Amino acid sequence: MSRKIKLIWDFRGPASAKTAEHHEIHLKEYIIIEKLPLNITGFNIINDMHATAFMVVEEPNMIQVRDALKPHRGEVFEG
Repeated sequence: MSRKIKLIWDFRGPASAKTAEHHEIHLKEYIIIEKLPLNITGFNIINDMHATAFMVVEEPNMIQVRDALKPHRGEVFEG
């Protein structure tokens, strides 16, 4: 079983929450189009000026997704 990697996009400014929420829609579409094995996405509101969107991929798919979608950062997913 391969590790899972959480890819994260940061959004800042007064519209960050709506932007992150909308970005998650596109992440879900990408998962369907590319037939990725995991379907774990979400968004988090950090405060009124910072929000994140994320998707979890298996490590063998990480390079493909990273190069296509350009996340701001990533971390090992524990969950």
